[in-house]
Amino acid sequence: MLEEVERWLTRRSWSAADRPIERLTAARAKDPNRSRVSVVLPALNEEATVGEIVTVIRRELMEKVRLVDELVVIDSGSTDATAEVARRAGARVVHRDSVLPRIPALPGKGEVLWRSLLVTTGEIVCFVDADLKDFSADFVSGIVGPLLTDPQVQFVKAMYDRPLGDTAGQGGRVTELVARPLLNLHWPRLAGFVQPLGGEYAVRRSLLERLPFPVGYGVELGLLVDALHTVGLDALAQVDVGVRRHRHQDGQALGRMAATIYRTAQLRLSRGPLVRPEITQFERGPDGFVPHTHAVDTEERPPMRDIAEYAARDAA
Repeated sequence: MLEEVERWLTRRSWSAADRPIERLTAARAKDPNRSRVSVVLPALNEEATVGEIVTVIRRELMEKVRLVDELVVIDSGSTDATAEVARRAGARVVHRDSVLPRIPALPGKGEVLWRSLLVTTGEIVCFVDADLKDFSADFVSGIVGPLLTDPQVQFVKAMYDRPLGDTAGQGGRVTELVARPLLNLHWPRLAGFVQPLGGEYAVRRSLLERLPFPVGYGVELGLLVDALHTVGLDALAQVDVGVRRHRHQDGQALGRMAATIYRTAQLRLSRGPLVRPEITQFERGPDGFVPHTHAVDTEERPPMRDIAEYAARDAA
């Protein structure tokens, strides 16, 4: 198994610099109808960062060169000015609840990504988190590149350094404490992914529409594992895009994320009795520690190709 991972790392791990923009635009020009790129930013209260991300993508990848065809921010119920800032910067903004209204929306990142397939048209769909700071267009062009230049590649994750404040390499705590051990123990062929939970990845629509989507934070792990079983390891790849800086969650939020990741993995390991879908955490109050119990995301949306509205859109 180690030899397989090492071979994969040699063949399917690249740097963004390996595919200059000129090479990507030339590849698109050969078949523009089959290489349309949609960039999706799932956003919840990200007014401080979403505008700069949209501005960079528009300027560098839609105006200077034509690499991205549509840029959509899916607002999942923001109470700040996220939608206004994104729209002013040049994105098309769609509210989560306006997509597929016959199915009431559930809270969670995966829910937004799943619904985005109904309001985008690109054959390549690129997801980018909306809380990134010091954003570089390499986050998009780097991971879209292999899909434009290699027909065998279907799913590309970004990899990067992830500092925690001023400390290098200490970001991604849920990755290191939960996701990486799970992948190494149960899906060792995925052990070569540097950032398995990273929110920046590009996927062919023909694959995405076949996969179920966990509605919450487990979506990245779920999609990665299911993609492995659907198209095989050699169709998966990763690209180094440098450094990722973003807003970090507190310890309790990370605990809830970790529980969701474990639950997502457990659903894929066995369809037998499941672990308790709740996590109890503690906060100190005036009279001592107070327990707070939170539900762990357990819902998953079916593959989009099974949704009647999606099939009808494609037929039209």
